[in-house]
Amino acid sequence: MAISAQDVNKLRKETGAGMMDCKKALEEANGDFDAAVDILRKKGQKISAKRADKEASEGMVFATTTSDLSEGILIALNCETDFVAKNEEFVKLGNSILETAAANGASSVDDLKAKTLVDGRSINDHITDLMGKIGEKIEISAFERVKADAVVPYVHSNAKLGVLVALQGTGGKDVTEVGKDVAMQIAAMNPVAVDKDGVDSSVIEREMAIGREQALAEGKPENIVDKIAEGKMNKFYKDNTLLNQQFVKDSSKTVAQVLKDVNGDLTVTQFTRTSIG
Repeated sequence: MAISAQDVNKLRKETGAGMMDCKKALEEANGDFDAAVDILRKKGQKISAKRADKEASEGMVFATTTSDLSEGILIALNCETDFVAKNEEFVKLGNSILETAAANGASSVDDLKAKTLVDGRSINDHITDLMGKIGEKIEISAFERVKADAVVPYVHSNAKLGVLVALQGTGGKDVTEVGKDVAMQIAAMNPVAVDKDGVDSSVIEREMAIGREQALAEGKPENIVDKIAEGKMNKFYKDNTLLNQQFVKDSSKTVAQVLKDVNGDLTVTQFTRTSIG
């Protein structure tokens, strides 16, 4: 049967698939619109299965906060190539997923994928459909939700690195500016924890062992090796824990001091740093 351009266009708007794919689906379905939709979605499922083992090392990070800044949400949407990461439909889907995550209280990647967008279909179905259209693996590789007095997001200019920083003790002050500065510090310096109390015990054991080995290799007496290792550990805390790091924009102060200059009780309680590639 003859397939009209109007029918093809209608199917394209419904599914987002290309014009030729829509025409072929309608022809295969003998003009049955619903059957054509199913054909296109099955194509996406086949692509999904075929690309399951592929590495999706490109993509974009998306981040936002609630209007009162008390909650921050970040997702990373991955694909196989940078070309697709810049695709308008890929970016649109990422923003839609982020908005849904912010509005619907998802608690995990699987929970988020089950949430529905405005057309009533799940995020997972939308991802599958876009995979069918684009022909690449697409997946949500990270989903973070952070709560505090104020949460400040930061996404680097290439959209491949994003940060959420949780601030407590705001005292009712606007801490957006200093929060962004701290978020950029996290992006640049990649601290391992907020403070030394948050450093994993395995990391401490490893760094102490390295410090001891270095001291012995330098010929230091065994009775002072532990003290030397502790000194190196303190240097590690200064370089690698956020509040103890020198502030990038003013090296005469630590991040903790910069926060206290804004408000005496202001501190960071949590941060997330997500990167792609």
